[in-house]
Amino acid sequence: MGWLRTLPLLLTGILSACAGKPPQGLGVREGRLAACPLSPNCVSSQADDDRHRIAPLALRGDPDEAWARLRELLAARPDTRVVDSGPDYLRVEFRTRLGFVDDGEFALDRQTRVIHVRSASRVGYSDLGKNRGRVEEIREALGGRLPSP
Repeated sequence: MGWLRTLPLLLTGILSACAGKPPQGLGVREGRLAACPLSPNCVSSQADDDRHRIAPLALRGDPDEAWARLRELLAARPDTRVVDSGPDYLRVEFRTRLGFVDDGEFALDRQTRVIHVRSASRVGYSDLGKNRGRVEEIREALGGRLPSP
């Protein structure tokens, strides 16, 4: 019966370990999001290698309207917590069903008419394609919601 009392504490400890701490160096530096680590649990539209590269979110119509729609979409996702939101940078935390936390970043580039994206797991080596799949899910959700030309 005593183990029943310690079970909630044990589960809280395990889930806290899954969350990890936010990595240093997030944000936009000289027009670029942070590079992905060597592990396969990260995707970025600014990656130089095929393993990590993913297409940016292409914009149609007014970039600021598209940016507002992205922020609205992310704020409405139950697995997402907005951590930082500005006129051209957005950072979110995605929580998986198992309690792992992934860091998502979005950077609006009005000149090239894209939103650059980076999504990376905080802990572990492989994410079994979760970050790539999530970005594609967001792209699809935005597809019908971005302004028309």
